Amino acid sequence: MKSYSTLSDTSYDEFYDVVVGMAVYSGDRLEWLQSAVESILSQTHSSVCLSVIIDGPVNDKISKYLEETASTDSRMRLFALDDNRGLSACMNVIIEAELARQSPAPYFCRMDADDISFSERIEKQVSYLREHLDVCVLGSGLVEVNELGRIVGSRELPANHEDIIRMLPKRCSLNHPTVMIRTSVFEKGYRYDESLRNTQDYFLWVDLAAAGFRFANLKEKMLSFRRVNDFYKRRGLNKTLNEFKARFYAMRKLKHFTIGSVFYALSVLTLRIMPSKIIKLAYKLDRHLLKKRSER
Repeated sequence: MKSYSTLSDTSYDEFYDVVVGMAVYSGDRLEWLQSAVESILSQTHSSVCLSVIIDGPVNDKISKYLEETASTDSRMRLFALDDNRGLSACMNVIIEAELARQSPAPYFCRMDADDISFSERIEKQVSYLREHLDVCVLGSGLVEVNELGRIVGSRELPANHEDIIRMLPKRCSLNHPTVMIRTSVFEKGYRYDESLRNTQDYFLWVDLAAAGFRFANLKEKMLSFRRVNDFYKRRGLNKTLNEFKARFYAMRKLKHFTIGSVFYALSVLTLRIMPSKIIKLAYKLDRHLLKKRSER
């Protein structure tokens, strides 16, 4: 049973090879959303469909912008949910809508409404997946920008499958807003867990890793990730506990229980309830260690 409404013409059935899934919420800022949408519609790889889903009520300015953009650019499709159901449900709606097409796009790409994809992101990810037929999930590095768009950091992760899987029980080893996935993964029945309002990407990567799918990360930074002023505040209890559960879920599914992994999970759980200044210092140290590891 269809659980969403369509706000644009979805009869456009010309072939495209990448569908980009983006969810929009009431708290999103219009100027950031505009930059995110434009960064996809101006990609050097033009065979793209941007599928945007409005997750519950949003303000009139955002609605008007999205509807006008969808009406003037056939590469954009617009869907809506009456009530806020979260990122997992939104991505699953887009996936189901794509699989229902006669010729689904072979690649599914993640995008958040406050980030900016570099102009060659999709072209380089598609090129990599075409050359590496064994890889099904591909991420990349990213730069972190503040509310003014100034670079304040970066996030680099291991490039090869073995290192990604080895790291997974300790931490999410893919930058989730950068990921491109082969649609064939979803044709096998895999979906985001709609019972989760956060950490859904982490749980999905664990499931796919346990099933034997291969991963990779581009060394290049392909996206600007928005790191806002409250980034270092203590996280909500639900998100903190879900991250903790995800680490033990990864240990169990990947059969990788180690003293180091358990200690890391407990350490992060403790860190999440510390003052923001300590969290900020730990975050900077973590990014430094990640960079050193990715350079090996």
